[in-house]
Amino acid sequence: MKLTQAQLAKYMDHTMLKPEATAEMIDKTVEEARKYNTASVCINPYWVKRVHEGLEGTDVNTCTVIGFPLGATSTASKVFETKQAIADGADEIDMVINIGELKGGNDQAVEDDIRAVAEATHAEGKLLKVIIENCLLTDEEKKRASKLTVKGGADFVKTSTGFSTSGAKAQDVKLMREAVGPDFKIKAAGGIHSLAEAYDMIEAGANRLGVSASVKILEESAKQD
Repeated sequence: MKLTQAQLAKYMDHTMLKPEATAEMIDKTVEEARKYNTASVCINPYWVKRVHEGLEGTDVNTCTVIGFPLGATSTASKVFETKQAIADGADEIDMVINIGELKGGNDQAVEDDIRAVAEATHAEGKLLKVIIENCLLTDEEKKRASKLTVKGGADFVKTSTGFSTSGAKAQDVKLMREAVGPDFKIKAAGGIHSLAEAYDMIEAGANRLGVSASVKILEESAKQD
């Protein structure tokens, strides 16, 4: 497949989630997103207001993470975080599921957790992505988690936080696509460092990519335009 640099940029959530990220690093990420016109900038909740203000006048969204990176906070905490993030200017919410409850077979708890955050997000007309952390799951659990994301009313299912044992794999994206069907959206994130890897994820079925190496990949893409 071949996309223009501009088309590829709109697949990308340009990401800066490092715990040591400074205001200067956040501002640089915003500047890069503005330059390349990515889909969003994805940062930790503390930085939402700053990023939202920095993206004013563009169609680049502000994206943040909830219950991140472990997913083991209470549903009430996730809902509160979500509401605060949206009040600060977030357009997109990437929440982590309760991984332990999924692995323990308590699907209802997982679905309820997703639904509560979905309702809080959609009440403000915003978008919810659900991180299932594939590297900690069996193939059967990946399928279950993907289907629970659909049942819970989210907009995307997402492969990874990028903070566990590994990130996105094309095979997992294919598995998720089979689980959710042709129309539900998928975000691949974590470990996507090259143009070839980005294309692998899109060809496997990803609608969005979470990437910290956006500039490198987009510059690589420009050479092929």
